[in-house]
Amino acid sequence: MEKTSGSRKKAQKRKVATEEPQETAIVKDGATESGAQPPKASVFPPGFSISEIKNKQRRHLMFTRWKQQQRKEKLAAKKKLKKEREALGDKAPPKPIPKTIDNQRVYDETTVDPTDEEVAYDEATDEFASYFNRQTSPKILITTSDRPHGRTVRLCEQLSTVIPNSHVYYRRGLALKKIIPQCISRDFTDLIVINEDRKTPNGLILSHLPNGPTAHFKMSSVRLRKELKRKGKDPTEHIPEIILNNFTTRLGHSIGRMFASLFPHDPQFIGRQVATFHNQRDYIFFRFHRYIFKSEKKVGIQELGPRFTLKLRSLQKGTFDSKYGEYEWVHKPREMDTSRRKFHL
Repeated sequence: MEKTSGSRKKAQKRKVATEEPQETAIVKDGATESGAQPPKASVFPPGFSISEIKNKQRRHLMFTRWKQQQRKEKLAAKKKLKKEREALGDKAPPKPIPKTIDNQRVYDETTVDPTDEEVAYDEATDEFASYFNRQTSPKILITTSDRPHGRTVRLCEQLSTVIPNSHVYYRRGLALKKIIPQCISRDFTDLIVINEDRKTPNGLILSHLPNGPTAHFKMSSVRLRKELKRKGKDPTEHIPEIILNNFTTRLGHSIGRMFASLFPHDPQFIGRQVATFHNQRDYIFFRFHRYIFKSEKKVGIQELGPRFTLKLRSLQKGTFDSKYGEYEWVHKPREMDTSRRKFHL
């Protein structure tokens, strides 16, 4: 009797499985095979959450439809607003300024005011005053870490074509503390050191001679000339123009003056070359371009390379001294990176 009852139950289960209609259907162009159109996002009852759907495939399908409906509604509202503005013409209200992380930046007390007498006095007496007073002309030494690989060497060579009056020196196990006195004795005004890790440049040390300061940057997103798309011809020997953007705080002002002191005064505009240091959210983007005026309103730009991104790690008083150096500013991620809208440069 037990066997016959068990076999009856199995037979009933098979019969039910064959008689049950298949609820799943392949979706094609927003409709099922049966021809039924998918439900719109607006038919969802209030308070309904897609996350309540237990079936994973069904949940993903409904979420995709909801996103499509959201895009359609947003596009329709945008077209409607555009037609209203065209109808109003000059009487249309001004467009609202979109909220971004940059324009929602937390106010920094050290923001530089150009009319501040204290800032003017500091600039007249700091380490870069002799350069801005045209008492000295830049002379740069570019070197690498010990046993550099080809990518780092090529970056140094290309940097020497960007920065006028710069010389590349290949280190052979010589410590920086021994290199700095030799640079000072030979009238070098700045020392640039490109560090690498796993055959990739990952750091830059910039030391102003003879009295500092010294800045340590993290380097990323390095692209050499041959890796750039639609690049122009090799740069000429003309002195380029230099553009410094968004260095607004006292710390950023010092870093901007340090970059400016690398390039000679009186750029040669006939070369049409521009070196740009653009600070955005404490990331410094370096680009090197050549421009040409196509008309009174249009300008053509060719990137010459190289390009890279810098992130300030520390600013040290005096020349490079990793053991006993006195630091003006050190980046501490756990303490300083608590807000996405707070920047230091």
